[in-house]
Amino acid sequence: MEALLVKRAQRGDTDAFIRLMEKHKLPLYKIAKSYLRNEEDIADVMQDTILSAYEHIKELRQALYFKTWLTRILINHCNDLLKQQRRFIETDWTEASHPAPAPEDDRAFYELLAELPEDMRLIFLLYYGEGFRTREIAQILDMNENTVKSRLQRGRKQLKEAIS
Repeated sequence: MEALLVKRAQRGDTDAFIRLMEKHKLPLYKIAKSYLRNEEDIADVMQDTILSAYEHIKELRQALYFKTWLTRILINHCNDLLKQQRRFIETDWTEASHPAPAPEDDRAFYELLAELPEDMRLIFLLYYGEGFRTREIAQILDMNENTVKSRLQRGRKQLKEAIS
């Protein structure tokens, strides 16, 4: 079903593209939230991601990999924003020290994620939160699949120790 929507969107069907974005907006939000603290930054990155996807959807070679492709675009935009923010000195320390609240349904999941180092946090979100396979995560994050597997394993061990 999704592959058909992608093909239609590639042919210029804006309704198909909108349906795809509606389907993926919550997973995109969760991934952006794992990178960024500020709701306005999350909204900006999501908007940039949707615009980039719309402008470049014809370049997607295989419709089957739409979710992976879209996630990679989002992560690139998050990284770009983080690089940009590092160039400036933060003036509002109180806002920066309090991340935006997680949706109530996901609060326990985000609390567990907070126990992990940053390099494992996104992998856990993609694997457990979004259902990507280790191969797909390796493609999205541009790393070796064995690295993804070992970080999942180490993260599980850390969480088990933190819970015990």
